[in-house]
Amino acid sequence: MRPINLTAARLLLVGMGVVLASGCANVGITEYARPATPAKADWSRQAVSAADTIAPDWWREFRDPHLDELVNKAISGNFDVKILAARIQVANAQIGEARAGALPTLDLGAGASFEKSTGQKSVTQYNLGTQLNWEIDIWGKVEKGVQAQTAEYHASEADWRAGYLKLVSDVSTTYFQILQLDEQIDQQQRALARNREILTTYEAMHKHGLVPNTQVLRQRAEINKLTHDLLDLRRARDLAGNALATLLGVPAGEFRVPVGRLQDRVQLPAVPAGLPSLLLERRPDIIAAEFRVLQAHNLVGQAKLAQLPSISLTARGGTSSFALGDLLKSFTFGFLPSINIPLLDPSVKARVKTSEAQIKVVEHDYQRVVIGAFEEVENALVNLDAHKQQRTELQQQIDQLKVVATQTERQLREGVVSQLEVFETERTLLAAQLALLANHQQILADTVTLYKALGGGWPTVEVANARN
Repeated sequence: MRPINLTAARLLLVGMGVVLASGCANVGITEYARPATPAKADWSRQAVSAADTIAPDWWREFRDPHLDELVNKAISGNFDVKILAARIQVANAQIGEARAGALPTLDLGAGASFEKSTGQKSVTQYNLGTQLNWEIDIWGKVEKGVQAQTAEYHASEADWRAGYLKLVSDVSTTYFQILQLDEQIDQQQRALARNREILTTYEAMHKHGLVPNTQVLRQRAEINKLTHDLLDLRRARDLAGNALATLLGVPAGEFRVPVGRLQDRVQLPAVPAGLPSLLLERRPDIIAAEFRVLQAHNLVGQAKLAQLPSISLTARGGTSSFALGDLLKSFTFGFLPSINIPLLDPSVKARVKTSEAQIKVVEHDYQRVVIGAFEEVENALVNLDAHKQQRTELQQQIDQLKVVATQTERQLREGVVSQLEVFETERTLLAAQLALLANHQQILADTVTLYKALGGGWPTVEVANARN
């Protein structure tokens, strides 16, 4: 019998597989392309943007060292970010798992058999054997799986970046809220003290018949309201502190931010800039969604390639002996190349249809994320623009009310106006100052939201060029 030329045989089998497969299966694999999304050339309020780039540590633009410390503590202690980092490690390990599908496997086995028949001596036989199996990835099915898992790895990295951005923005806005509450509590305490002085004045005036008893009761009710609001502010401050502790990875109640004043401690930074086209390549959640489109694209290719014939090589070797000492004296070897042609396997074709259907899901999800990102940026720009305009109006209101308060005090000394008018002027001025404080916090929160919506300081990523 003539020896078989393995190379020639392999080429023959491959050729047979191609002929058979081309007649019954669609194995054409298209090149990956980013899903189509509505075009957006510019932002509606681009004029408010001042900076050209966003620094990776953009939160330092608020010029608050305590905020910097909180962010660093959160990055090292937050459990949501730790979970996302652990998922990156899992995805990386799964790349190796997918790549292992192209490698041969080797099994080693050893055993012994014992037989005893009536009237016969017992027979003991020992055996030792190995088997090598290798399915050759001639079509690149395994490689497509590796590419799909690599895309998932990159997507999990982008998930971590998105979680990182969310954490920094949550820490910043919660911290700003706490400082705002501190300042509100301080102003509320001063307002309460002033209203108690007013109550004392009204009670004295009532004794002399200058004001009715209803005015005294009305002032006492005002003190009750201010006290109620002060208790609510303190409650909100404690809840915000608990939320911040959780973000830092610290048990709630065991961490407290020192009392501070928002308008004195935190500066308003320049507004970052970023074109819509850059948003698609820099914002982590969009990058993650696109990598999952790439993953689905590769899984479709893998499913289509599974319709092609598979070629396996099997080699066996072993020895057996009735005496343990003679076990390694003789060996037997065998080699079996084989081809498997999936002529009728409904599950293979069903997998192709399922994979193709899944592409539509991830493509639409990518488009949804992009559209949502455009809305987030536009909303942040609209809010920031409106709140800055409101700040100008509030500041002018306060300046005018301060003039009114000064003139009212002078008129009171001259006996032109009553004490009641002075009190009402003070209340109006306090309300305007609280509104300005709330506006300051809103501008800070809008700026944080804009930094986050524009993708923070992450570099651009071209998904089509990051496939491996």
